[in-house]
Amino acid sequence: MRTTSRFRAAARMIAAIGVVSLAAACSGNGGGGGDAASYPDQNITIVVPFSAGGPTDTVTRMIAEPMAKKLGGKIVVQNVEGAGGTVGAGEVARAKPDGYTVLMHHIGMSTAPALYKSLGYQPLEDFETIGLVTEVPMTIVARKDFAPATLQDLVTHVKANANKVTLANAGIGAASHLCGLLFQSTTGVKLQEVPYQGTGPALTDLVGGQVDFMCDQTTNTSGQIAAGKVKAYAVTTPERVKSLPDLPTTTEAGLPELKVSVWHGLYVPAETPPEIVQKLSEALKVALADQGVIDQMAKLGTAPVPAQDATPEAHRAKLDEQLGTWAKIIADSGVKVS
Repeated sequence: MRTTSRFRAAARMIAAIGVVSLAAACSGNGGGGGDAASYPDQNITIVVPFSAGGPTDTVTRMIAEPMAKKLGGKIVVQNVEGAGGTVGAGEVARAKPDGYTVLMHHIGMSTAPALYKSLGYQPLEDFETIGLVTEVPMTIVARKDFAPATLQDLVTHVKANANKVTLANAGIGAASHLCGLLFQSTTGVKLQEVPYQGTGPALTDLVGGQVDFMCDQTTNTSGQIAAGKVKAYAVTTPERVKSLPDLPTTTEAGLPELKVSVWHGLYVPAETPPEIVQKLSEALKVALADQGVIDQMAKLGTAPVPAQDATPEAHRAKLDEQLGTWAKIIADSGVKVS
């Protein structure tokens, strides 16, 4: 259950950084009011808690149109950035539970409680799950002239040069940061991390040779790998990626413990009527079966989840499992954000 004290703490957090409440901004919309029979009778807003043009934003815009068509309404995508996705997520947690404010979030939903000392929401308590969307593979890539030739060579190299090797990421809580934590946990090496304000600048410096290596989503790295601008070691999923058929998996490359994908899912505020949750879930299934969506995702090295995973139940089970997994990894790393 959502509590008054949690609301007040969250409100203070948002106010302190000067963010205009999305819930307040949406309160001027007329109609709706959570009536499942007439839903939707106004625009639906999907909040992306990251910048426009990023992988989560890209995936959201892919599914928005076919979802809207199924629902018989209009979907607007709104980017609410800040604090590793927690600002946008917090705004949705406090929005009216009527189905008109939806959140698209990635693996960061399961890591935020362990990363942040003060979080204005709890993923399992303050949200209803709609369904999983896609699981984007991660790739381990390095500057083109980095000495290690294989993943095993990379592990040997970083163990011998831990204080010299730089590991880039797109900022605390970003997928690249989480994958980097898992790499360090798996190999038992503490590296010099270099955080950036987003994937774009991190990859730019990697291509330019200013940092040594990083781990990031295929949606960001596939083009650089195909163009030969970076050295690629492995993909962090059990199977190879169709768009990168020559890139081995971490298991094939000798590091089977390093498995991670950036899963995405849709959420609405807790206490949203079950009938509305079901309508959104059904619309999501239709969108994920759309051939245009399938083709677009394939170009980015990913694919829609199976229909059985695009359900509230499967999504909630995944979130619950991932909360436990990442709590230990993050606790062991000692990383904590105020």
